[in-house]
This record gives sequence, structure tokens and C-alpha cells, in this order.
Amino acid sequence: MRKFLSLVAFALLASGGSSVALAADTAGVQKVVYHINYNDEKQLNAALGNAKNHIAAIGKDKIDMKIVMHGPGVDLLKIANTDLGVQQKVILLKKDGVAFEVCKNTLVNKKINYKDDLFDVSEKDIVPSGVAEVA
Repeated sequence: MRKFLSLVAFALLASGGSSVALAADTAGVQKVVYHINYNDEKQLNAALGNAKNHIAAIGKDKIDMKIVMHGPGVDLLKIANTDLGVQQKVILLKKDGVAFEVCKNTLVNKKINYKDDLFDVSEKDIVPSGVAEVA
């Protein structure tokens, strides 16, 4: 987990079913975490769309965004393994600098092999606890 050097603002918003934590540092860069812990495909697509729109509104040079998934939210990257539309959204967000972080506790408890079962996940994308990462 990374600490923000100077926290200017903090808000918890509803965004397509996901929670969004927002802060800005002293340079005006928004630090954003989209928290995904559900597997409803309509909501997942809405959250990815909201992330894209957020970047478009702020500019990718003025935002540091993470999408943190745990529990059923990890299904986002399972779906991306076979759904080319979701896969393309993930690819484009990653090109804009968005980090997709996956909860290790979920992987262990659900016996998910991230290399085989999830789209484009490497060891650096695994965090010990999704909820701790959001906090």
C-alpha cells in the first residue's frame, strides 16, 4: 500500500455499483481507487466505462488510478479471459496507466490460478488483501 504525501480531498462515491475513493496530492494529481467486489457483468462494464470517462475528464497525466478487485470482483478478469469486449476495455485502461490489483486472499480461498484463469495478471498485480489495499 502506498501513502499519499498530502491528502487534499477524500470522497466515497457510488459509481456503477463500485466504490470510488478519491484524493488529490499537492501537484493536483487525483489518486483514485475503484473498488470492485461484485460480479454482475452489467455493473462491471459500467465500472470500466466510468473509469474510462474519469480519465477522459481529468486527463491521464493528472490521474493515478487503481482498480482493486476481491471476492466476486475478481470475476472481472475471468470474464476478460473470454469476452473480447471486456478484454479490450482492460487493455485500453492499462495503456492509460490504470493498475488492476487482485486480492491474494481471494485467489487462495477460491483456488484461482491467476496465470491461467485471469486475463493479463502477473505477480506484481497481486496484493495481500483487497480490502487492505483499498484502505
